[in-house]
Amino acid sequence: MITHHPDDNLLTEYSSGSLANALAVIVCAHLQACPHCRKRVEHLNKLGAAILNQSVAEAVQPQTFEQLMTRIRTQQTETTIGNKAFTSTEKSQKKLQEGPHELHPTYANDPLLKHVPKIIAKLLPRDGKLKWERVSGSLKTARLKTGQSQYEVAFQRISSGGKVVEHDHRGLEVTMVLCGSFSDEDGVYNQGDFLVRNPGEIHRPTATQNQDCLCISVVEAPVKVTGFIGKLINPFLSFKPA
Repeated sequence: MITHHPDDNLLTEYSSGSLANALAVIVCAHLQACPHCRKRVEHLNKLGAAILNQSVAEAVQPQTFEQLMTRIRTQQTETTIGNKAFTSTEKSQKKLQEGPHELHPTYANDPLLKHVPKIIAKLLPRDGKLKWERVSGSLKTARLKTGQSQYEVAFQRISSGGKVVEHDHRGLEVTMVLCGSFSDEDGVYNQGDFLVRNPGEIHRPTATQNQDCLCISVVEAPVKVTGFIGKLINPFLSFKPA
């Protein structure tokens, strides 16, 4: 059961089409798994179209008959454009959710990757060669290409019962659980759950004992490992948006 969702600000930006591409991908992935948030976005789309139409109507203040006819024609055009703008946004959102008809056998045979949301499946290398890098004994990561330079998008794979080293955040970190579950000081996060961490928030994720956990994360800066070990590791932590 999904209990952690994007806030209204993120969903509003997503609905209006103004959300950064990398963040739109992870929000879209959550929407594919969460009927509750899909309804929220549908409501925001309708609300946005209504606001546009209302603002166009209030702008009509003709002084002559000719101006009136010109304004009416303009209003009709702008109202149509307003509706089309949100219809276009909805179509773009649906297009984001379209994925390949079948996964590469390498992914289809991986119990953690075979059921990823379609928008995430679209980011997987088509040749099946997803490059995993071991960060620690219990954590591996694989960076994904999203065609932008502000954020790094990557898989985080925690082995069952594994603990990620305690760390702080130098920038925004948005995470969605794709498979399995993990816990930290604030709670338990299951498949589909969506969480946001800001600079200054320290945590140490731990995967459940019975299953590996796969997450996707969007970060705008490398994490900062806390404690003495951080002094040794932090200079070597990389950040590679793509």
